[in-house]
Amino acid sequence: MDISLFVNITSRAWAVPILSSLHEGVAGRQAPLLTATGASRSAFAQSIEHLIKMGLLERNPGHGHPLRPEFRLTKAGQAAASLANRIHIASKNEDQNLLRRSWTIPILTSLQRPRYFNEIKRDLSTITDRALSQSLKAMETRHWVRRSVNDAARPPRSLYETINFGSKVSQIAGTEINIPTN
Repeated sequence: MDISLFVNITSRAWAVPILSSLHEGVAGRQAPLLTATGASRSAFAQSIEHLIKMGLLERNPGHGHPLRPEFRLTKAGQAAASLANRIHIASKNEDQNLLRRSWTIPILTSLQRPRYFNEIKRDLSTITDRALSQSLKAMETRHWVRRSVNDAARPPRSLYETINFGSKVSQIAGTEINIPTN
């Protein structure tokens, strides 16, 4: 899977939990998925439509009521769901809020090795400086990322590396996500 596709998947807060739930065998109808993910109806609907537009989910033809359709994973969606499920299994309930943020998992994926701020930004070309900075600070607060300053460089540069749970996510995602080498 390409990093830009992965960034697109994670742009909706509930996309990864929905994919993970479907991979675990939760019925592809709205009520069971809402219960499994804990999403609100509107956020859930937006995430489902997003996954359908990406070609990862499809409406199951001939099943369900028109107002309560059933969804199933496409072939491309199965690979994404497998990855989402491995990340979900490794996480704890208190990790879910930070994992649902748009940039958390892509940033951790980019941190396969210690990287400088601009190197991360190059991998995730659509991220803004502010979004990257805020995400790194949030992960640093949770002890998923460690920041060190290279004082020898002029100007001094911040080096980021994954630790604790951040390392687990980085390793899991790194096995399937292709990041172009610079």
